[in-house]
Amino acid sequence: MNPIHIFKQIYLSNLFFQGLAGIALTFLVGYFIPAVGPIAELLFLGFVVVFVADLVLLFSRSKPFSGDRNAPKRLSNGDENTIRIQLQNKFSFSVKVEIIDEIPHQFQLRDFGFWTDFHAGEEKSLSYDLRPTQRGAYDFGNINLFAQTKIGLVRRKLSIPAQETIPVYPSFIQMRKFEMYAISNRLTDIGVKKIRRVGHTMEFDQIKEYVRGDDIRSINWKATARANDLMVNQYQDERSQNVINVIDMGRVMKMPFDGLHLLDYAINTSLVISNIALIKDDKAGLITFSNTDSVVVKPEKKRTHIQRIQEALYNLETSFLESDYERLVLSLKKHVNQRSLILLYTNFETFSSMERQLPYLQRIAKDHMLVTIFFENTEMSKLLKQESRTMSDIYTKTTAEKFAFEKKQIVKALNQRGIQTILTPPKELSVNAINKYLEMKARGLI
Repeated sequence: MNPIHIFKQIYLSNLFFQGLAGIALTFLVGYFIPAVGPIAELLFLGFVVVFVADLVLLFSRSKPFSGDRNAPKRLSNGDENTIRIQLQNKFSFSVKVEIIDEIPHQFQLRDFGFWTDFHAGEEKSLSYDLRPTQRGAYDFGNINLFAQTKIGLVRRKLSIPAQETIPVYPSFIQMRKFEMYAISNRLTDIGVKKIRRVGHTMEFDQIKEYVRGDDIRSINWKATARANDLMVNQYQDERSQNVINVIDMGRVMKMPFDGLHLLDYAINTSLVISNIALIKDDKAGLITFSNTDSVVVKPEKKRTHIQRIQEALYNLETSFLESDYERLVLSLKKHVNQRSLILLYTNFETFSSMERQLPYLQRIAKDHMLVTIFFENTEMSKLLKQESRTMSDIYTKTTAEKFAFEKKQIVKALNQRGIQTILTPPKELSVNAINKYLEMKARGLI
């Protein structure tokens, strides 16, 4: 083994310096007390012998560890993603190892590492969780190991090549969670309300025999006469309706909450709603708008269509300019030819900011069922719950109450003009959006 290469792998532990300091102190005492001198020399000789033995043990194998990182092919934005490291100790004795994985710079974790013990020949699988808060490419580096024997004077640095780039996509973990509950009809378990249907606003499906619990208003008397048994009409949800997520890419969506921007919450929910719509046999689409060209994914009902929407959402980034709502109106007229449910993700902090866009919202609402989705400022909500102790606290709380009141005014003004609204905390966006979508279908408003 190359001596220079060996030298680069050697790291002296704190125990080494503590032992060296103790020996130096013994020599100092021996300078004043000659009888202690021989003891100091013996201690130093023993220290050197143990140090050399430690080095020989650590470098007894050229490749003492093998392993790899097992990470998903893509990570889910805003969710905990599990990363696993598989390692095998090839030493014939036990060692203690510090593992430092070179995780992507986006996480800004400077001291990320953990210790574990390996017996002779032992193989271990270790795991940790990462929560990305930005979409894009994440570069992982090597897996660095610092191994030491039970002596503990020296640590040997080992590096296992494991460089890879993993993309972070909109929250497909959240999408799958809602998909599972939707397929098993258990959406109520995660906060989605059970919507009472109003009349028969659904499509006819089939005629079947009456069973206890069926709506007697659905009895088909002609079929009953022919079959000499009670028969009822069975209905299903209206299908092939357009559900289009429209995302504002302007500066209002740059506001951060819990590590994510509002845009990321909107993107994650758009993916969830699109998937739920496809499960319900509706057509899912996507439109973004800002002050420049928009991204358009036309509505389709193929199950594979969710991949196109996911790829379109992957590269979306906010601009720092105000969005052009007139451009949105023209884009909808050009790309959407039938009445659709438009879920518009934006944010209005003041009543005046909503008033500027109100004419365009009304024009959209004439042709489509428009649901305007904007966000509660959760920091303001916290301020409203705090007790005021000083004049500064009173002023801050009064300002917070003013902004909260304006949000309620915005909701009222939009509802008066026939525009549906969702005012929601960012974390509850997906559940509230699904509730509104199911409500629109149950009421036959799409």
